[in-house]
Amino acid sequence: MLEFIRDLVDGQFIVSALVLAIGVHAVLGLVAYGVYLERKISAYIQDRIGPNRVGFDFGLPFLKFLKGCLALGQPLADGIKFFVKEDFTPTNVDKVLFTLAPVFAVVPALIGFVVMPWGGYWDMPAFTLPIIGEVGGEVVSVTGAEVHIGIIYLLAVASIGVYGVTLGGWASNNKYSMLGGLRATAQMISYEIPLGLALLSTLLITGTFMPNEIVAYQVENGWMMLSMPLAALLFYVCGLAESNRAPFDNAEAEQELVGGFHTEYSSMRFALYFLAEYAHLVTACSFFVLLFAGGYHLPVLDFGLTHPETTGLLAMFVKIGVFAFKVVLMVCLAMVVRWSLPRLRYDQVMMLGWQAMIPAGMLIIVVTSVMVYFGQTTLVPMLLANVGMLVVMLLAQHVFATIYGRSTSNRRIGMWGSRYSPMEGERIVTAPTNAMAREDRPVQGTAPSI
Repeated sequence: MLEFIRDLVDGQFIVSALVLAIGVHAVLGLVAYGVYLERKISAYIQDRIGPNRVGFDFGLPFLKFLKGCLALGQPLADGIKFFVKEDFTPTNVDKVLFTLAPVFAVVPALIGFVVMPWGGYWDMPAFTLPIIGEVGGEVVSVTGAEVHIGIIYLLAVASIGVYGVTLGGWASNNKYSMLGGLRATAQMISYEIPLGLALLSTLLITGTFMPNEIVAYQVENGWMMLSMPLAALLFYVCGLAESNRAPFDNAEAEQELVGGFHTEYSSMRFALYFLAEYAHLVTACSFFVLLFAGGYHLPVLDFGLTHPETTGLLAMFVKIGVFAFKVVLMVCLAMVVRWSLPRLRYDQVMMLGWQAMIPAGMLIIVVTSVMVYFGQTTLVPMLLANVGMLVVMLLAQHVFATIYGRSTSNRRIGMWGSRYSPMEGERIVTAPTNAMAREDRPVQGTAPSI
């Protein structure tokens, strides 16, 4: 047994264990403060203040200097609130699945980051551990698990997250929850197809499933988002849809389904769904950064520390910081999208997926295959190919709209007799008729000044 442990525990095992332990807590912390960040971003967009009260003083006089503190204690207050709320279970639910469904949703979200190459490679010095003996003295990968099918693992894990949503909607014995679960299932199945096509186009060019090798390819040939912007856009939009983020959050549309699949949930079981959504978003943004934004690579002002061949300790921490910073930027972009765009109708979501994104993904994969066959996969040829694909897509949209005589875009329907659609001969007056109402300073402007 001791020999087995000595053979198992080497430098890579220790680094992977540390990455897993730290990574789970880092993702959970980013989820907690992602909620805080989203509330502050939405407040800025809506010209509000947002959370600005809860600090870390806990009402204690000697911690008064931590009062307020930019409301950084708000995530902790929210967590305590979820813990102390009543965990209500409706009478006629399937109690086992009702409890397990949030777990099925959150576990895939928390294990997807395992194959992310956060820090590249590190030249680990040798040291001695009690009982184990000498370990280290080798170059190790700063990742949770360096597997040869890392990208396939990510896809497989991400695809099973829908089970938690569907089971939660079905087990709740609620028609609104059931409709939300069905919507989530149809949406995720639909958007996994273009997501996989966009991913396959990048794998055709890089020629590997290994995350570190994908980053190394982008270091040598430029980021994929510059050479393949259409695939990057397609992948990011599909990532939002897979994470149930606005404008694709039809599974929990409050105006139609009360709360969607989590209508009957409360307390920590609801919090698990909340956590799963943000964890899926973090994983999706990490996936995007790995494939299209160069991973841990920073082309300027990095002093050579973010190149794959740099394996020092400082370089490892710089790479982790660069990767995490990119992920946070992409998460913030998703939050800006949520508070800038209205929610799409469910039929529009399905139409966008099947009539636009899947054909676009098929075109991208065909053109990419042709470019790979002719060996034209550098930045300029691929960028020109993407421009050509964009022109073809716009022309196809125009041709189909002309042939079928209709457009799929929304059109404003005039309401007869309204201010925007007045009746014939009617004169619309929208300005106030009282002079006092048109005065910007009604009191100071009309009363004599002393």
